[in-house]
Amino acid sequence: MATDWAADLKKYAPDADDAVVAKMLSTYRLVLSKPDTASVAFSDEAELATVRENFLKKKLGLTLPDAELDAGIAAVGQQLAGVKRKSRLTVYYLLADRFGKLDVFR
Repeated sequence: MATDWAADLKKYAPDADDAVVAKMLSTYRLVLSKPDTASVAFSDEAELATVRENFLKKKLGLTLPDAELDAGIAAVGQQLAGVKRKSRLTVYYLLADRFGKLDVFR
C-alpha cells in the first residue's frame, strides 16, 4: 500500500511540521503498513476508546476528563467528515495539534 501519508495530512494541516510528521511516520511505521490499522474507524466505539486511552492518555500524557478527550476525537472526526478512510497519521497529528502536544514528537 503505497500511501503518501504526509500529503494526506497536508490537506487538513497545510502548515504541518515536517519534523513532527517524520517522527510520527517513524513511530507508527508498522501500524501504517497494515491496511486494517492504517486508518481510524470513527464508527467503532472500541477503536475510539483505544485512541483515547493509548494515544491521548499514554502517548501524549493527557489527563483531561474522558468527555473532553472524546470531544477532541469527535471534532477531528468532523474535520475529516466525508473521508472514507481516515488516515491514522492524519488523525493522530490533528489530535496532537488540537491538544497542544506536537512537542511529544520533536
